Amino acid sequence: MLIYLTGYMGSGKTTAGLKLAVKMGYAFADLDVMIENKFKITISQFFSKYGEPAFRKVEREMLIETFSYSNTVIATGGGTPCFVDNMDIINKNGISVYIKIPEKALFQRLLNSKKKRPLLFGKTDEEILDYINHQMIVREPFYLKSCLSAEGIDIDINGLVVSINNYLHPVS
Repeated sequence: MLIYLTGYMGSGKTTAGLKLAVKMGYAFADLDVMIENKFKITISQFFSKYGEPAFRKVEREMLIETFSYSNTVIATGGGTPCFVDNMDIINKNGISVYIKIPEKALFQRLLNSKKKRPLLFGKTDEEILDYINHQMIVREPFYLKSCLSAEGIDIDINGLVVSINNYLHPVS
């Protein structure tokens, strides 16, 4: 079984994914880390050096690579579900879970994040909040194609496991 966590950058996909993987006895993979390890470069450096179109191409290749995994929780990048037919192929190959966080909470998380986000470089606080709000209008329709959703603030991992099991084995 493959479980793909979707949601905006800073929503907690990696943190929740690690906890979920431990709880389920699964392996864990993070698409961004896979790309960084393969290319020996950070995501920010990749964006700067090659641009977003090249990144999205590589991201899709790494996503397709995960389809050969088994019993793995995969944290996708914030944009992964929003390009080409990525969300459709994610749902054909596993269960997707949208980690939903309100825009203002995302803003606070991203401001306080130690991880540099290439799409936010050079933006003022007001520009970052406007960017997040605009991006959520564009991206949320893709996230909402996820099989399940979970509230990301104080995410209930035990409840998420129950939701996944209920999704896999619905009671008639």
